[in-house]
Amino acid sequence: MAKNENKDQKNSIETTRVDENSKNQQLENFREDPNEQYLTTDQGVRISRTDDSLKAGSRGPTLMEDFHFREKMTHLDHESIPERVVHARGSGAHGYFQVYESMADLTKAKFLQDPSQKTPVFVRFSTVVGSRGSADTVRDVRGFATKFYTQEGNYDLVGNNIPVFFIQDAIKFPDLVHAIKPQPDKEMPQASAAHDTFWDFASLMPETAHMLMWVLSDRAIPRSFRMMEGFGVHTFRLVNAQGEGSFVKFHWKPLLGVHSLVWDEAQKLAGKDPDWLRRDLWEAIETGEYPEFELGIQMIPEGDEHAFAFDILDATKLIPEELVPVRRIGKMTLNRNPDNFFAETEQVAFHPGNVVPGIDFTNDPLLQGRLFSYVDTQINRFHSSNFTEVPINRPVVPVHNQQGAGFMRQTINKGKVNYFPNSLGGGYPKMASEQEGGYVHYTEKVEGHKIRERSKSFKDHFSQATLFWKSMSAGEKKRIVQALHFELGKVESKEVRIRMVNEILNHISYELATMVAQGIGVDAPSIAVGSKVKDVAGTIKDKAVHALSGGKTVEDSPALSIDRNNKSNSIKSRKVAILADNGFSNIEVMSVKQALQTQGAKVSLVSMFKGKIKSTEGEELEVDKSHITTGSIMFDAIFIPGGKESVEKLKKQGEALHVINEAYKHGKPIGAINEGIELLMASSIGQAITIASAEEKRKPVVEKGIVTLQNSQDFTAFNEAFIQAIAQHRHIVVREERAMVPA
Repeated sequence: MAKNENKDQKNSIETTRVDENSKNQQLENFREDPNEQYLTTDQGVRISRTDDSLKAGSRGPTLMEDFHFREKMTHLDHESIPERVVHARGSGAHGYFQVYESMADLTKAKFLQDPSQKTPVFVRFSTVVGSRGSADTVRDVRGFATKFYTQEGNYDLVGNNIPVFFIQDAIKFPDLVHAIKPQPDKEMPQASAAHDTFWDFASLMPETAHMLMWVLSDRAIPRSFRMMEGFGVHTFRLVNAQGEGSFVKFHWKPLLGVHSLVWDEAQKLAGKDPDWLRRDLWEAIETGEYPEFELGIQMIPEGDEHAFAFDILDATKLIPEELVPVRRIGKMTLNRNPDNFFAETEQVAFHPGNVVPGIDFTNDPLLQGRLFSYVDTQINRFHSSNFTEVPINRPVVPVHNQQGAGFMRQTINKGKVNYFPNSLGGGYPKMASEQEGGYVHYTEKVEGHKIRERSKSFKDHFSQATLFWKSMSAGEKKRIVQALHFELGKVESKEVRIRMVNEILNHISYELATMVAQGIGVDAPSIAVGSKVKDVAGTIKDKAVHALSGGKTVEDSPALSIDRNNKSNSIKSRKVAILADNGFSNIEVMSVKQALQTQGAKVSLVSMFKGKIKSTEGEELEVDKSHITTGSIMFDAIFIPGGKESVEKLKKQGEALHVINEAYKHGKPIGAINEGIELLMASSIGQAITIASAEEKRKPVVEKGIVTLQNSQDFTAFNEAFIQAIAQHRHIVVREERAMVPA
């Protein structure tokens, strides 16, 4: 019996082994090795060109018959179920928009006419590369998409916090996304561009140069969604009631100013609080600190379409504000959090093709592709074309059409007629004339050969990347170099690192290329190539090569720099931590706290444990945060009050000393009064503290963003100095020794 069991078991094992081998052999039939093979469509047709979509003329619109473009984009749109392929991790908020004055001279869009009208909006902020479960503070582009529920239908302004993009033609979008996403063989790294495949792609695509500079800058690690700009990226067209068109670039300007994290801070927040940005947005709205953004426009008359030293239809280019100032035309206020994250933030569906009369498109080849892609990807996400039936996507005006069937249909359409034209239904719903609010596309002459080619005016890939570099402050330049050291330092292929330095960075700036090479183990370029336009032919008579004709440009654009623009005197919504323990000075705490709150700051009492702590005067205060649940990275400034017992306890707490060291290292303002100064001296930054002389006692001392006050209870001058230090946001430049602080 046992022999039979063993025999059966052996046969079973052999059968299993055969089945596994058979399955493996079966799978081999589906494995593909792309080495030395031609690129083809899914039908096996060889592709002659995959970098440009098929257009009517090199600068004309993309053609729907481009089967290769549609196949590439359809595959990308349907690769992820159920979350978005890109922009998967997002946060949303409701609000309203009001225009400052009628814009009737430029557009017939009704929501831009009446200053008394409040147009409802829903905004979704997002990261781009990571999955829904990734961290908020990764280095990445941030999506900034706004849905206006207007009286003429929904209008979606789908943008980012960076005004340019990596690529010029949407047909390259699948390649870009595949390169920057986790590597397909091991699904790593998550939410990061710091790996071989992305930089391999970037090093072979010079058009990415400008966007790379933005992503490597402080713009890619915003301090808050409330403190970042938004851009429509593309050049659109406004059309007025007379049928006159103008080119337009859209901007969102935060009233709190533009502020960013530092890289060390961003990395630590990803572990300490991966929901940092969405939590900040939620809490600000819940406490009545409503985020506000002004809508700005850059207007370009049609006659100036070719007036610049770049093509305004090129999404890798921006129009410097020094050439065309941003006109602020209205304000958006976000005043309500979603009631249900999935029903609203997750199910909201944006589409740049959702426009209203008075707003139209241009022949930007990246925009043209997005007009197809966004609808296609929403159909994939919702498994139905009826995603517009979801409440968050429904317009506030009635919807009437013959599209009354399909999965997830919610509207119950009455009657027997679902076609047009018809007589049985009285001819309804009927078409609307332009005078009745019907959408009429701007009349534009389009002609040209069907061709898979890019306009010659799109050939300059480095001049604006160089402009960005030149426009940065010294501190911003240093941080860009450090970002490249991190990103390229993660790249294992030395060939890719060499190519990035020589073929991309050296064309932006020899100085940049040399500094980056030093930190990533490759030789610096032997000569400076400079920012030169390559491979461009034509004459000044050819508008397609106007980039060579001496068009409008600038050599320095302060508007591109965060450091050069942050001149705010406000501390509204800034977060300040008060470090204290039992035996603190209550009069000092309450004086500073009241002064900060009066100016709109948020103040939290931080101690070793939650609960209550008692002051020297006998009052008890509730602790808001314990050391284990928070850190300096979650605050914009630190204050240490006096009180001998409190300070002696804090001196023995490594977490408290770490808060001081780390805040100093990140350039944050620090304030201390009386015995609180002793805690600063006990920390690693003691050498940076200036002790007031006998004559200066009773007066605040300010140095390197540190504000101290000794032997005084007249806190007015201290509070004023501390508030001013907080308003400057960071004090990185003056703290040259901060890199040596252990934190």
